Amino acid sequence: MATAAFIGLGVMGYHMAGHLRTRGGHEVRVYNRTAAKADKWVAEFGGTSAKTPREAAEGAEFVFACVGNDDDLRSVTTGPDGAFHGTAPGAIFVDNTTSSAEVARELSEAAEAKGFGFLDAPVSGGEAGAQNGMLTVMVGGNSDTFERARPVIECYSKMVGLMGDVGSGQLTKMVNQICIAGLVQGLAEAIHFGKAAGLDIEKVIDVISKGAAGSWQMENRYKTMNEGHYEHGFAVDWMRKDLAIVLGEARNNGASLPVTALVDQFYRDVQKMGGSRWDTSSLLARLER
Repeated sequence: MATAAFIGLGVMGYHMAGHLRTRGGHEVRVYNRTAAKADKWVAEFGGTSAKTPREAAEGAEFVFACVGNDDDLRSVTTGPDGAFHGTAPGAIFVDNTTSSAEVARELSEAAEAKGFGFLDAPVSGGEAGAQNGMLTVMVGGNSDTFERARPVIECYSKMVGLMGDVGSGQLTKMVNQICIAGLVQGLAEAIHFGKAAGLDIEKVIDVISKGAAGSWQMENRYKTMNEGHYEHGFAVDWMRKDLAIVLGEARNNGASLPVTALVDQFYRDVQKMGGSRWDTSSLLARLER
């Protein structure tokens, strides 16, 4: 059993922190910007809450964070009363935020200067994966630090992989989002075409999902897409945040991402339709408007 802190109890973090308690049996202290959310978590899972990220991190062997973006991450780490001011030498900070590789490297240097380890460890699997403790975690950092942290990370995951040095976890998450963007657009166009052709989409997907066209998106999203239901899942706003990171990194490394850039603009169209909080599969709604 370890002492852990978890900063950020949003759609993902609330459940991830819960698995640290229920699966791992770890002592967990939580911090959330909205204190009522932290109080709710403590009432459900036990543990304790803190008034600041710094207070949450004090005395913890492992400190986790899962917040919104680079600026949010800097705020809860190196900002006033940030967790880095309370994390003890020898502890490990695990960042589960999807952010830039640049901020991961920046925070790793700050952590090293203070004598504790740092891992960038973005996750994939959505809210359902977080609820069920079945996330995929892509990690960047030192191998010894990774091996120490792996058993704790495994409390909320089905797959944990070390991808390379610090920043590699974030870069791998970018690859993940590139794949998803193209897959969802392809699935949206396929369903749109099938409907226009008068086909029974249920029958079509039942057949093609067993062949080379099959994917997680097809298996888990085609029914709600076919029904025009998008009030669930990974929000368009979040996907556009992620794709902005991807396209920014591509400008730095020279990668050509024409499909990703185009799908990002399609998601902008969905936002203009009022679908900012719709699931990413709402690309079909754009075609059917």
